[in-house]
Amino acid sequence: MATSNWALDAAHSEITFKVRHLMVSNVSGHFKKFEASVQTEGDDMATAKVHFTADVDSISTNNEQRDGHLKTGDFFDVENHPKISFESDKLEKVDEHNYKAHGTLTMRGTSNPVVLNVEFGGIMQDPWGNDRAGFAISGKVNRKDYGVSFGMVSETGGVLLGDEVTIGANTEFVKQKEQQPA
Repeated sequence: MATSNWALDAAHSEITFKVRHLMVSNVSGHFKKFEASVQTEGDDMATAKVHFTADVDSISTNNEQRDGHLKTGDFFDVENHPKISFESDKLEKVDEHNYKAHGTLTMRGTSNPVVLNVEFGGIMQDPWGNDRAGFAISGKVNRKDYGVSFGMVSETGGVLLGDEVTIGANTEFVKQKEQQPA
């Protein structure tokens, strides 16, 4: 079976995260610059191999001062670790539209196995004849597993920042046309 290559349509995709703040609310953010690709055997998403990277310097929480702090050694250490990456090992089919993506997440130079929930939205042809596939991805990681251990305690003894980070993505991919030999 022929290999299909799917390129990310960044204009129709987003990568987000949220973490507890003062244990009473969540702070959300996203990455403005990221890349991803998917390879499948034909259009069989159960065979998908996923490659993803995010440019940490593009982090945004809609607060310039906080974003600057997140780029320092207290958090992501963008100077020494400019990218976050995910490489899938396998996609486990749960049912017709849901999968578990098993792979390796690398952040701050530390790589750990993770399992992400993937909802496959299907494949549709756009008005220009391109096949498009959509996915919603979610999961949770412990920031301390990646060396992001910054923390403070409030005057009342409460934790200012939670350890668990919820990650999410809504992505759209375009199937690449096969190159015809010259």
